[in-house]
Amino acid sequence: MMKGFENHLKKERLLTVRNSLYSKPAVLAGLHVFFFLAILSIDTLDYPPKVALFAFLSAMTLWVTTKMPAGFVAISLIGFVIIMKAAEPDLLYTSLSEQVIWLMIGSFIIGNAVKESGLAERLVVIILSKSKKKGNVLAGINAVIVATVFFIPSTSGRAALAMPIINQLSKKYTEEEQRVLVLLAPLLILMSTSATFIGAGSHLIGIGLLESTAQQSISFIQWFIWGLPFAVVMTIVSFFVVKWTLWPKNGGELLENSQIAELSEVKKRMNPIEKKTLLVLVSLIAFWMTESIHGYDIAFVAMVGAIFVMAPTYGIISWKQGMKSVSWNLIIFVAAAAALGKVLVDTGVVKWVEKEMLFFLQLFADAPDWQIVLAVLLVSVTSHLYITSHTTRAIVFIPGFLLFSEAIGANPSTVVFLSLIGMNYCVTFPVSSKALLLFYEDEENSYDAKTLLKISLLLMPIYIGVMMLFYFSYWQWTGLQL
Repeated sequence: MMKGFENHLKKERLLTVRNSLYSKPAVLAGLHVFFFLAILSIDTLDYPPKVALFAFLSAMTLWVTTKMPAGFVAISLIGFVIIMKAAEPDLLYTSLSEQVIWLMIGSFIIGNAVKESGLAERLVVIILSKSKKKGNVLAGINAVIVATVFFIPSTSGRAALAMPIINQLSKKYTEEEQRVLVLLAPLLILMSTSATFIGAGSHLIGIGLLESTAQQSISFIQWFIWGLPFAVVMTIVSFFVVKWTLWPKNGGELLENSQIAELSEVKKRMNPIEKKTLLVLVSLIAFWMTESIHGYDIAFVAMVGAIFVMAPTYGIISWKQGMKSVSWNLIIFVAAAAALGKVLVDTGVVKWVEKEMLFFLQLFADAPDWQIVLAVLLVSVTSHLYITSHTTRAIVFIPGFLLFSEAIGANPSTVVFLSLIGMNYCVTFPVSSKALLLFYEDEENSYDAKTLLKISLLLMPIYIGVMMLFYFSYWQWTGLQL
């Protein structure tokens, strides 16, 4: 009996050792050792870019495979880069001065003002009054969210303004339906980004690089003609894919009587706070759309709006309310992620990646158009898997695509447009987009990261397929050609 007990103990020890060997910390440590050895063997990189590349790969690994706060990971690795003497401490300090940081802060505060004023609730009630079916209400609210792409030049800003509306509307649905709603909202925000020139900061960066490198450009009207139909199609496709895949079978049922009774609220007149909030929103949109006239960038305009809504006596919310509404975890993450992207550029990693990517794309130099387009799309659409920042993706990849277009004699404007539209697909992981991360970290309502991955596995090939279809039909008919 003692012998049997000893054998049992040996088995337990073996299992314990085996589990420890295959545990997540051991796997992560193994990956980091692999990164270290692989980067060490790259003779074409000096010491600073090797450190920056190691930090970047480590960040991507930890973001994807662990539940560690994204902001903590990013800022820790920035600290690592500085400690290893691959960058100066200014890298950390100046990361908070990025335009997108202040745009997000302003958007959070303005979004909270919309919520507190009652405008969000009124909008929900108006949408509810148009339909008694949950599915139709779902389509209506998301159509409103998508429409904001023409007025709010930031996916994170649109997400921040949409959150109070979604949180208010989610009370009308079951817990299972709520999870679908909070996943669908940021997904459609991202899918509609391609509709307009001002839909994302990466568009502005890409066009700027196109103008400075190839002396070509894409006008607001050209982008509108090419981008809007594609955005509409992908938004509708994404809506139905999510609804057919995740929405409960009883999702089309009528709203309850208690919910319908609330619709009488829509007949009430707007109070002074609501009118003031609406005036602020209209003014912000007007100033955002006329930036070329007055010269103030969108982030500064957003902060002026935030200051106004927090003004003592005349404002809409208090200073404390405004500060509490800001997701500082997300702000730190974006700042540190931007710093990681900057150090990749400053140390020369970006140029090295450009050369490697250019070598890969040159394999298609003599290939037919469909292979060239497919190669560009495969690189650009999957770029969010290894570079989480939308802005950083544009900085890293657009110069390479421009070099590629020149090498094979393709139209730079076409290659840049296709690559920017491809980069707009970023719905695989919560850290793939600030809009997704914002809803993912919301304390009131959130979605499951595994569900997002499942949806992305369905949508990614569809996205590439629709882009291919558009290129060889509508886009070529309207002048977009290699």
